[in-house]
Parts: sequence; structure tokens; C-alpha cells
Amino acid sequence: MTDTRLIQGRYRLIEVIGRGGMGEVWRAKDESLGRGVAVKCLKPLSPHHDQSHARVLRERFRREARVAAGLQHRGVTVVHDFGESDGSLFLVMELLEGRNLSQLLEDNTRLPLPVAEVVDIAEQVASALAYTHEQGIVHRDLKPANIMRTADGTVKICDFGIARFGDAGFTSRLTGTGIAMGTPHYMSPEQIGGSEVDQRSDLYSFGCVLYEIATGAPPFDLDDAWAVLIGHRDTAPEPPRHHRAELPPYFETIVLDLLAKEPHERPRDARELARRLTAGRHPGLPLPLSGVPARDGEGGHRTPRPPRLPSWTTGMTTGRKAAGAAPRPHPPTPAAGLTDEWIPRLPTSRIRAVAVHERPAPAPETVAVLVSRHNAGLSLGRLGRWSEAGEVHRAVAAEREHALGPDHPDTLASRYEVAFTLSRTGRASDALREYDRVTDGRERVLGPDHPDTLAARQETAYVLGQLGRHFEAHQMYTAVLAVRERAMGADHPDTLRCRHNLAFNLSRLGRLEDAYRLACEVAAARTRVLGADHPDTLVTRYEVAYALGQLGRWNEALDTYRAVARARAAALGADHPDTLAARYEVGISLGRLGHGEPALELYRELVADRTRIHGAAHPETLRARHGLGVNLGRLGRWDQALAEARDVSAIRDRVLGGHHPDTLVSRREVAVGLGWLGRWGDALAEYRAVAAAREQVLGADHPDALASRNDEAHCLEQLGRGAEAVELYRRVAALRHGTTGG
Repeated sequence: MTDTRLIQGRYRLIEVIGRGGMGEVWRAKDESLGRGVAVKCLKPLSPHHDQSHARVLRERFRREARVAAGLQHRGVTVVHDFGESDGSLFLVMELLEGRNLSQLLEDNTRLPLPVAEVVDIAEQVASALAYTHEQGIVHRDLKPANIMRTADGTVKICDFGIARFGDAGFTSRLTGTGIAMGTPHYMSPEQIGGSEVDQRSDLYSFGCVLYEIATGAPPFDLDDAWAVLIGHRDTAPEPPRHHRAELPPYFETIVLDLLAKEPHERPRDARELARRLTAGRHPGLPLPLSGVPARDGEGGHRTPRPPRLPSWTTGMTTGRKAAGAAPRPHPPTPAAGLTDEWIPRLPTSRIRAVAVHERPAPAPETVAVLVSRHNAGLSLGRLGRWSEAGEVHRAVAAEREHALGPDHPDTLASRYEVAFTLSRTGRASDALREYDRVTDGRERVLGPDHPDTLAARQETAYVLGQLGRHFEAHQMYTAVLAVRERAMGADHPDTLRCRHNLAFNLSRLGRLEDAYRLACEVAAARTRVLGADHPDTLVTRYEVAYALGQLGRWNEALDTYRAVARARAAALGADHPDTLAARYEVGISLGRLGHGEPALELYRELVADRTRIHGAAHPETLRARHGLGVNLGRLGRWDQALAEARDVSAIRDRVLGGHHPDTLVSRREVAVGLGWLGRWGDALAEYRAVAAAREQVLGADHPDALASRNDEAHCLEQLGRGAEAVELYRRVAALRHGTTGG
């Protein structure tokens, strides 16, 4: 906005009273009418942000203004004005003095609200929903933070930012954006499935809200977004009175009816819901017929046929629940925030003075800011923006080290994420040094067998594999696996993850039969423990397919990749990155089997899908284009293959950096194309550049660096420079012998 904080010469911004994903809400004064108002301002996005994302946010904001301005009901926030100032959209609303339901739960020390208050809120919101639904509006994001209780007791529905007219056949997502519509803890099964939603979806979400304010936790109180979505889709909620016996039986019945998996099993509309609530509070009145069928068995509705999880669930986090969840004793990944009290878990023989305890406690607002920034880094990583994520995590790590000390678990958590981003941006050597530092710190503070220490050691093994040090990686995986099996059991998900990584590494050691056998065992165990369609199970089945390919059993590999792709499409959605990755490997298998034209067609479709979903310069789009170029070469279309390789190489150089492994793979493909076209002098220059870069990044004895020197020697042979080629072959053999002998 402007420096004067005056919008359109009328609305003077005074102070921020709320922040959200789309913008800020300000307490303001309407100087024309002399009244207090609330002004919601859409945050301007920098030119570096995805412009399609920005367009969607602006359209959502305009939609909220149009929808809310047409609603006139005591239970709906009044909208006074809407406009644009200095390129930023704003919405002027009535100024509400009160607290939203999320804040009321926090005020109540995360305990459920009084029963009478819960019932009153239920009746008021039901009345407001009945009105909005009769106007043809479906809110689609009902949650505690979007329901306000004012100082006089009035309850109002807020934030119609993703509302839509209910009769427009609009689905629960904005096509092609990848932006989730709704909040996982309060989403209906039909929203999760990506199918069309109507007013009954709002009733389901409202059932989740009532469950939470009545019991203190949402119906599926889990920290993992996948588990929350699967809970909504497949699991009957535990009856609320199991958590809180004083809830009226009629209220429990209504909430469970609202949480029915199938829309037709819920109350017909909010007007009927309001009547049932009134009748329940006044037992003398006849209870209206609900049209809700009886339940099968104890405590749950009939289980519907599970819909798939759509592509927009990619990278979804659980968001903020109103009441929060109890912390798990040993999270499998480093916690994002500070615990209330940090006590290092040291055996008695190793208790020592730890510097962090001698430091003054940082201000709570400092801690909160660092937690927020840490989570922002995690979000960037989930979007594949690893370089930006790394910058955030490095900054947070430095500030946490200053405020908390180098060995504080939160400092080490940030260091862990720094290492993770380094490994994902091709800087394996730097990642290894960072992981070593994290592992040493966690061993000192938490002990060598703590899950967080084991997580760091397991990632160290992964980076050793990236560096071609597969024997050392094998030793570390084996050691970590022994501790996990002893402490957690053979079927614990973390144990199975380690066994999966061990299978992956065995294939890189050339122990292909062992890798295949272990991958099959892990796939069977994960099917038994997690289910056949769980993402982790499908990852291991994917590894089984890879091992089959390495063994030359390409027909079996193709069948397995296709099965994984179908299962992922059904469970995750056709546009999910894991589904697309499996399709990519189907293309690889087709190419290996000599099915050139089907492979080429698949790659073209994949490039189009990746471009639509991620953009033309996304690493996975470029990977698909690389596969397209390789297959063009297999078909003998070398001019086209060379042009594709050069284009992909140039984009990768710009996006990933000149020494990134993917960039070097593309440059090698350029050299291959030049060789097939007989331009051996140009090919030699490319091969040498790739070899030099790989030696600099990976070391002279890394298998990829040695392969590049072999390419160079072959090129020298083609140029008639046999003596130089022989000398280079000998040097490569000596390095390879030294590697295997050491």
C-alpha cells in the first residue's frame, strides 16, 4: 500500500490484527463515515513468484469480495467495499470485536469449549449455513479459524475466499494450479477425491469443527497429512462421547451423521441440521426425519468405495489445527519448533555441562519467528525449490546457533535441513560435511541410538552413495538397520525405510540379486504393515522394478512400473510427481525393449504434463525432455536429439548450475549426439569438460568421473589418437583398481 497508509483517500490503516496465507487484515478507520472497519489486503507477490499462482490468488480474492458482498445475514461477515490500490487488492469488512473458534480453544488452554457454548455455536452456524446455501454458495473452507464469536455472543462465518456457487459444477480444486482448496483436518471425502462438491461438503467440514470444539481435537488428530486425508476417506471417527461423556447423546448422533463418508448419508441441508439441533435441545419437540440411514455395526457408517487422492495433495502439510496434537515422543524427522523445555538425553556416564543451558533464554517472539522461517524452508523444499530452501535453512541455523547454542536440537534440526538441501542440489561433498556435524552433535546430546541421530546417519549413508562410496554407505546402512531392528522391531516404518535404502545401495554395489531379493522382502512387509497402495509400499515396488531392469529382465520391469503407475494414479492422482516418475520409468523400459515409437509418444505426453503442472524450467520437466532426447537418438534421429540435448543442457545450466549432476548428464548427451553425427572434435571438447567437472565435484575416482574419462578415450580413438587413448584407458583402470582395492 502507500506510505501514508491511506487507501483511496478513505481507509486509514491502523494496525495488523491478523495474517493468513493470502494477506493481512488491518484495523482501519473509514474516514468518510467515521467508523471502524477491517481491511483485508492481498499481499503483493514479487516477480520471482509463480505468476500462475499469483493469478489464482487474485482471482480467489476477487471471488471472496463478490460472494461475500452479496450475503446479508446476521451470521455472515458484512462486506462494505472492494477495490485495488497501488497494485494490491483490498476488501473492506465490518470490524468484529471477538475471537475465532481457534483462538477460543487456545484461550481455553486447548480444552474443549463448554457444552452449552458448543450447542449455541452449532445452532448459529447452522442458521448461517442454511442462508448461504440457499443463496447457492458453498464455503468449502469451514474451519475454526473462519468462524468468529463476537463480544455479544453472535457467531459469524468469515473468509469466503474459496467459496463457489454450488450449482456451477465446480470441483474442489482450481485446475492446473496445484493449490489445495481447503484445510486437511476439515476436508470432506469428496473434496479429497477431487470430485464435485455441494452444500453437503460444508456440512462435513462443520461436523469436523463441532467435533473439535466439543472434544478438544479434530476427528482425525494426526500430524501426517497423508494419514489425515486417508482418515477422512476411509476411517470411521471415534464417537465424541468416548472423549467427553457429558456431551448430549443427540449431539453426538448429529455430529456422526455430519461426518458420514457419503454425502447422501448426511443431513439433507443446513436447514434440516438447524431443526435437529433445536429439537435435540428441546426434547418435547418432535425430531424431524433426517433421511440418514442407520449405521452398520458399531460407531461408524458404511465404508464407501475409496476415492483417489488428487494431485493437489502433493506436498500438503496438515496446516494448523485449532487445538493442536500431543507431541510424539520420537518424531521420525527433526521437529520444526522448540519444545517447551529442552533436556538433553544423555546417559549418566556422559552428563556434562552443555553450553546451551548457560545461555539466556531467547525471547518467545524470536523463537516463534525462527520456527516460522524453518517451516517456510521446509515448504520451499516440498515445492522442489531446494536452492531457496537452503538459503533459508542456513540463515535460520546461524540465528539458532547464536540464540540457542550449536548443540541445541533445533539448531541441529536446521543443520540437518541445510545438509538435505545440499544433497538435493548436487553438492554431495558439502552435504556430507554438514551431516557429519549434525551426527556428532546429536550423538553428544541425544545419544548414538536416538532416532534423530539414526536419521542423520542414514542420510549420511545416502550422501556417501551419491559420492560413489557405496561400500561405506553399505556399512553405515547396516549399522543403522541393526539399531533400528533392535529398538523398533523389524516391521517399524523407519526400519523398513532403512532396509529399502539398503536394497537401493546393494544394486549400486553390483549385488543385483541381493538388491532384488531385499526389495521384494521390503515391498511385502510394507504391503502387510502399510497397505498395498501406501506411497512407501509403491516406492519399494518401484525399486523392485529398477532391480529387475538392472538384471536385464526388462519385460518384468515394464510390467511392474506400469502397475506402480496405475496404483499411484488411483491413490495419489494422475498429476502427482510419483505417478509421473513411474510413467518416466515406463518410458525407459519401453526404450530398453526397443519399443521406440511408444516410448517417444509417452515422453511427449510426459513433457506436456510436466510443463502444465510444474512449468517449462522445472527439473522434472527437464528430466522428461532429457528422456525424450535420448529416445530420439535411439530412433536414429540424431539432429533432433542433439538439438533437444543442447536446449535441456542450457536450461539446466541456468536453473541448476553448471556442475549439477543433471546438467552434466545433459552435456554428455550433447557429446553423444555430436559423436553420432561424426563431429568427434566437438564431442571431445564436451566429454573433457564433463569429465573435469565431475572430477572437481565428485573426485577423480568416482564411477561417473571414470566413465567420463572412458568416453574421452573412446573419442580419442575415433580421432585416430590411439596412443593418447591407451594412456587414458590405463589411467582409468589404475584409478578404478585403487578404488576397489581400498
